[in-house]
Amino acid sequence: MTALAIFVITFTGVALTRLPWVKLDRPAAAFLGAVAMVIFGVLTPVEAVAAIDWDTLSLLLGMMIIIAGLQQDGYTQSLARLVLGRARSARQLLLLVVIFTGVASAFLVNDAVVLVFTPLLVIYCRSRGLNPLPFLLAEAMASNIGGTATITGNPQNMLIGLQSGISYGGFLARLLPVAVVSSLVLVASVLLLYRKELQRPLGPGDGTEGEEAPPSLRVKPSAVVLVLVVLGFLLNRWVGLPIPLIALTGAGVVLALGSSSPRHVFAQVDWVLLLFFGGLFVVVGGAVHAGLFDWAIGAVPITRDLSGIGLLHGLSLVLSQLVSNVPYTVLMLPVLQSQDSSLLWLSLASAATLAGNLTLIGAVANLIVAEQAKQYGIEISFGEFFKLGLWVTTGSMLISLGVLGAEQFLGLLD
Repeated sequence: MTALAIFVITFTGVALTRLPWVKLDRPAAAFLGAVAMVIFGVLTPVEAVAAIDWDTLSLLLGMMIIIAGLQQDGYTQSLARLVLGRARSARQLLLLVVIFTGVASAFLVNDAVVLVFTPLLVIYCRSRGLNPLPFLLAEAMASNIGGTATITGNPQNMLIGLQSGISYGGFLARLLPVAVVSSLVLVASVLLLYRKELQRPLGPGDGTEGEEAPPSLRVKPSAVVLVLVVLGFLLNRWVGLPIPLIALTGAGVVLALGSSSPRHVFAQVDWVLLLFFGGLFVVVGGAVHAGLFDWAIGAVPITRDLSGIGLLHGLSLVLSQLVSNVPYTVLMLPVLQSQDSSLLWLSLASAATLAGNLTLIGAVANLIVAEQAKQYGIEISFGEFFKLGLWVTTGSMLISLGVLGAEQFLGLLD
């Protein structure tokens, strides 16, 4: 009963932290839950440490350091300005935003992509006389959709990719079609719902968008490292190194050869997110140790067929709105470990990520965009996000079901 009480209180805290009268945020709730699992004897300190998935934390830390190096070298900002500067109409700008955000999110952690891109997008839109809102919504949803395609696209995919043992290339090959077609659904939905805003002509610009200074894309160590790390991911079975070690090796090179001080790079790392993950691992580990998931593993009918795919998509759609998609994914890991099915693992990756587009609180990337926009006086309301998210999520979920079902029928997934 002790483990159950801690588990319920922790995930309630994770779910309710967005309400104004709740003081604890999600990382604090996870941290306190982890400490409680040890204090009340559910886990020993050694068992608590063993419950943490260090491979996932290592991969996330390595990618954060590499991304921080890219930011310190100005690559992310320069590429974003270069992309925005190519737009010749509002519709073309929309397409460029979706493509850039989606592709960048596929190979970098999507939360970091929107953190850098959102201010630049707001400044650009305002300088050209455009309403930033539809482009910000498209950016947030494109980051989630693009992140679906790879293990490094978002934190929940890192969890699933490392727990399942699916190769980086295999993960990409199976979910890339879902990401590409879902991106088309996103573009079509924005064009339909915001057709008036997207009919406005681009203004001449006032110089604030940064076009007066051509982006500097000189080759620096961080860019070379990123390319080599991605190649290492794709070829990791031939390279002979696990994915987390490849990321950490790249991070070490960035720290040693980068143009910025390691202290400045470390300052860009989201240590709170790593703490959040660690706390969740311990809480869920305590629940598993106490047998709380035994009933779910035996009772939940997640079968290796279309009905199992559909059940995972339904669960993801509902639970991702309650606790966000990362905690939901951690919650589902013990259930799917007993199945050991690539079909179900990829279904969870696709569904948990795409479900994040339904509401403003469904994914961390959405909240980052909303908070960044608020600093510029732009309010992204729950209803405004849901109006577009309902169309995009419905379409992308159906696409995910269709693609995964077809791949399973063709024998590409077991």
